[in-house]
Formats: sequence, C-alpha cells, structure tokens
Amino acid sequence: MRDPDLADLIGSATRAAFSAIIDLCLDEQVDALIIAGDLYDGAQTSMKTARFLAGELDRLSSAGIPAFIIRGNHDAMSKVTKELVLPGSVKLFGARAETHLIERGAGAKPVAMHGLSFANPTAPESLVPRYKPAIADAINIGILHTSLGGAPGHDAYAPCSPADLEALGYDYWALGHIHSRQVITGRSTIVMPGMPQGRDINEAGPKSVSLVSITDTGEVSVEERPTALAEFARVTVDASGLEEWRDLAESLTTVLKQAHQAATARELVVRLTITGATELAWRMRRDADVLLTEARERGARIGSVWIEKIEIDCDRQKLVVSDTANIAPLQEIRRLIDDDILGSDAFQTRLSAIAGNLLAQLPNDETLRNRFGTDETDARARLAKLAREGVDDVLSRFHAGPGAQDETR
Repeated sequence: MRDPDLADLIGSATRAAFSAIIDLCLDEQVDALIIAGDLYDGAQTSMKTARFLAGELDRLSSAGIPAFIIRGNHDAMSKVTKELVLPGSVKLFGARAETHLIERGAGAKPVAMHGLSFANPTAPESLVPRYKPAIADAINIGILHTSLGGAPGHDAYAPCSPADLEALGYDYWALGHIHSRQVITGRSTIVMPGMPQGRDINEAGPKSVSLVSITDTGEVSVEERPTALAEFARVTVDASGLEEWRDLAESLTTVLKQAHQAATARELVVRLTITGATELAWRMRRDADVLLTEARERGARIGSVWIEKIEIDCDRQKLVVSDTANIAPLQEIRRLIDDDILGSDAFQTRLSAIAGNLLAQLPNDETLRNRFGTDETDARARLAKLAREGVDDVLSRFHAGPGAQDETR
C-alpha cells in the first residue's frame, strides 16, 4: 500500500481486531475463548508480536476466562510459537489428540474440549480419525484446523467432510483455516468463522468472530460479531454516458457514501472499478493519478473511507469519441494489436516469460502468487487481461497528444 497512512492503518488492524475479541470475551463474560489455529502468519519472528499476544491473553486470565488454542499450518512454521510463554489459563493442544474435561459444578454437564495441533506446516490427510470419541453426558466441542472440502485460494489441509465431523458425535466443531465464514448445521453445529480482520482486497467483506452458546440439552446457537477495524470492499462505478469530469467525481461520492453506510467496520478500504462506455475513458486512463487523488479527497470528505486502488474497465468497443481525426489511426493500431499481436505465439511466449520472471522474484506466499492465477487456465486469462489493460493505457496517452496531459493538470 503506497499511501503510508493507509499502510499504518492496515498494519495495526489485525492487533486491533484481536483486542476487540478479548474485549468481547470480557463484556459477554464468556466461559472460554477458542482459537482454531493460525495466530501467526507464516515464519513469524517478532517477539513484539508474541508479547502483544501474551498480554492480551493475560487480560482473559485475570478475568478467570480460559483459552483453548490449536496450532495451524502457519503456526507450525513460526519460531515464536515454540518460544512464547502463555498464561497458565491457556490450554495449547499438542500434536497428539487430547481431551480436556472442564467440570462445571453440581447439576451442570461437564465440557469436553477435543483438540489437535499441526506438528508440521502441511497435513495432506484427514486428522479426524485421530480425535477421541465423544464423552457421554458431556458437552463435546472439537477444535480443528482444516480446509474441509477445499476452497479457492487455499491449499488442502487436513481435508474432511461435515459428515466425518458429525460421525464423532460432538455437539460443536470450531474450525480454522478458510478465511471466509461458513456455518453448517446438522447433528453437529460446524462453524468456520473466517477471520476477524482482512489483510488485503482479496479478503474483502465483513470480518467477525462467532459467539456460541450451548445448553446442557445440546442446543447450539451462533451469533456473528464484527471485530474488524478496517473492512475491504470492491466498489463499482458505472460511468456510462458521463461526459464531464465533475459528473464522474459526483458519481464517485455517491457510491462511496453507499459503501460506507453498508460497511460494518469503522474504516472502509475501497478498490474502485470504473465501468461503462464514456468519452472520459481516455482521460481517466491518461490521468489515472489525478483520478486517484480526486477519489481519495472524496473519501476523506465522507470520513474513514480510503481508496486503495482504481481499476478502469470501460468498454472500449462502445466508446463514443468526438475527435475522429485523431482516433482513426489509433483504431487501426488497436485492430493490429488485437488481430496480429495479442494472440500470437511469440507474444504469448514473451508474456509468459515475463510473468515467470516476476513469480520467481516473489516471496513464497500462496496468496501473493495466486494473483498470477491459481491454475494454468486462470493464469492465461489474468495475463491476457493485464495485456489488454496495458494496451488501453498506452493508446490513451497516444490519443491525448503532446502537451495535453500538462494542460489537464
């Protein structure tokens, strides 16, 4: 994120969300906090992060609230995981399946917490067979880090099905790993709560935790509680028919206000996509930096609205352009590029080589690398889109002519 203020906001948002979770636990006087893995994002080495985590969990400990935690695939890669000393009220499950029984006094069923941590960063096979059977006359809760049946952008970790989980006879399953929320009801209530704070635009939408209540008769109720400091959102502006820059600016204000009202978090981080057939398309591409500044100013006026990026996706085939003398040769260039270059074997080979060189320089981060495609077909489609957008950007500057850019600014 090139905006330093926005980078600072997102850089601290995950910790703010974790503090919000602890506040929720204290306000609701919960019986326990369950974390189903991935407290850390990869090979975390910062002891500052570890001290923050221990301090927040100590707030729970001081209130007499235990925490039950398993390690996920990211935790297994973290050096801090092995060095961190947690409060005594925290139960960190090991790499062998365990059951922790909590007695609740006369007349109340005990609670059996079943958990198992990742010993290694990968778990290609199901871990469900390792869990112990449900304890009779107890509330049984399972904690598992799993990809379930799989999800786009996520590797398969400890795969299993809801039927596999229900077969153990637990009342409730607290899952981790997939970043989007999912609740499955049946013989067991299964909750994949998602994540409490998005980290980039690919994790857009409201983020939350689940407040779960279980009665002695086994009835389970689940409430979604928002926790994110900042919410990412993809917002589309239809610029069809717009001819004046000020009309475009007003359209930006309208859609940003609507997105802000719909958000659940205090701060909204927006990726704008501008679509439609408009005479402004050339100017938007030529003066993309001016447009970004305009959008950011509009967001600042609304308050707590940040513009992360603008994508211009106007339909060039339907553009109405008044400058016919200037556009005719550009149309010919466009035709040559579309017909003779973009689809040629030589161009595709060169484009793939450039993408390959870029990928080789990226860190070993699944989310980052997936932006170049999750498989061969997806990669080709994304590269083709990037190529078309690059052509649009270059031709827009040709269309502007010498000196026109300075006059606009």
